[in-house]
Amino acid sequence: MQFPKKKFLRVILAFAACLTTPLVLATPPNVVFIVADDMGYADMGTQGARGFETPNLDRLAAEGTRFTDFYVAQSVCTASRAALMTGCYPNRLGMQGAYNHTSMDGIASDEWLLSEMFKDQGYATAGMGKWHLGTRMKFHPLRHGFDEWLGIPYSNDNSKYHPTLAAEMPPLPFYDGEKVIEYDPDQSLFTKRFTERAIDFIVRNSTKPFFLYMPHVMPHVPIFASDGFRGQSQAGLYGDVIQELDWSVGEVLGTLKRLQLEDNTIVIFISDNGPFLSYGEHAGSAKPLREGKLTTFEGGVRVPCLVRWPSRVPAGRICAEPFMGIDWLPTLTEIVGGRASTLPTDGRSAKGMILGERDAKSPHEALYFYSGTALQAVRSGSWKLHFPHPYITTAGEPGRGGKPSNYGKLAPASIRLSGVEGIATRHGYRIEQLELSLFDLNTDPGEAVNVAARNPDVVKRLTALAEFVQQDLGDSLTNTKGSGLRSPDVDTPH
Repeated sequence: MQFPKKKFLRVILAFAACLTTPLVLATPPNVVFIVADDMGYADMGTQGARGFETPNLDRLAAEGTRFTDFYVAQSVCTASRAALMTGCYPNRLGMQGAYNHTSMDGIASDEWLLSEMFKDQGYATAGMGKWHLGTRMKFHPLRHGFDEWLGIPYSNDNSKYHPTLAAEMPPLPFYDGEKVIEYDPDQSLFTKRFTERAIDFIVRNSTKPFFLYMPHVMPHVPIFASDGFRGQSQAGLYGDVIQELDWSVGEVLGTLKRLQLEDNTIVIFISDNGPFLSYGEHAGSAKPLREGKLTTFEGGVRVPCLVRWPSRVPAGRICAEPFMGIDWLPTLTEIVGGRASTLPTDGRSAKGMILGERDAKSPHEALYFYSGTALQAVRSGSWKLHFPHPYITTAGEPGRGGKPSNYGKLAPASIRLSGVEGIATRHGYRIEQLELSLFDLNTDPGEAVNVAARNPDVVKRLTALAEFVQQDLGDSLTNTKGSGLRSPDVDTPH
């Protein structure tokens, strides 16, 4: 049978359109978003792990795409999570640093969170792990789009296990929904308990779309592994902890397969920031990157990132296009057809890049790296420019046995400082000063060779890019007050 020429042309054009039209989904995809706490860039097999094995993370990389240049917005807990959930640089929200049991402020009710976007789309939503976006009840996850929550409100060292301030810490509350079910729970069971609840949630919601958020407590210090994993790695307790996290990932993946859900489920794995290097043997590795948590060097802000979605995200692919935690909300919003925030945000959809579309590039001309309220660095293409700024580095020998470097030599006044520098000194770091520095990350991912003097045009271009952000988000290094800042909500005691 021969087609008339015009009809044949229409068939060809229709076929071509099928290859290029936006993603149209008959069934909304489930989303499982797993976040490790303080896991280093090199803490999985595909990125150089030594002394412990991560077969499930390696499998996730083989069956999906490994993004080698994924960044968090700030290399500290609350700020990183605020960016992930809202699509904003945390400075815009006034949510720098890390909240603790004394914090009265938290995520503003006007902000549009990832969990709220999914719930608005009819998804079942659940979270298991560390929240860290506000400790008062008005900031609780169930008030911000989650149907279920099991976990703790802030970091696990904000407890009797704090290495320097244990005597001042209240019992650590463990929540199931809005009810505290335990104080000072057995931390060696955190990973196991979150995994069991996650599997239960998946099973109960297997016939409808769901969003499962797993911001694990581990391997943030103090680190613990359950009986079945303690002593099983060749890298001490830290290796045991990572192997248990890897087991957890495997249990989730196995449940999706058993329920025949894996083809319609997006699985994302990241860390919230780089390793807590001051803790030595109880910390991970960011090699070959420089420094770790609490810095704007690559080791602090560049973290593991794996994405699997069979038949949608290319398997076995490695992508070096840079993007950031602020991009997850707009990316997933576009994929599921959700509603965007009515407030100004900073993230951009990386859907094309995630799905491996031809010629898809980073959605940003530049990414900006703050420490607290200070704009310290900017990346554009392979270039990363650091403005002169103080930074932290391990003081003396790395810590041992769960204690930070320089433990026992920290002055009481130092350990009560506020802000990032306060966190740093409480955990055994020292402060040093960096000059204006330009690094080519293609050839120097360890940020070791300053080439600013040889590339004045690049320095000028990246400095100009930073000026707009300084005006919008502010910059304490230049005493610039931002015009686009919002404030967190405050819940004062009655």
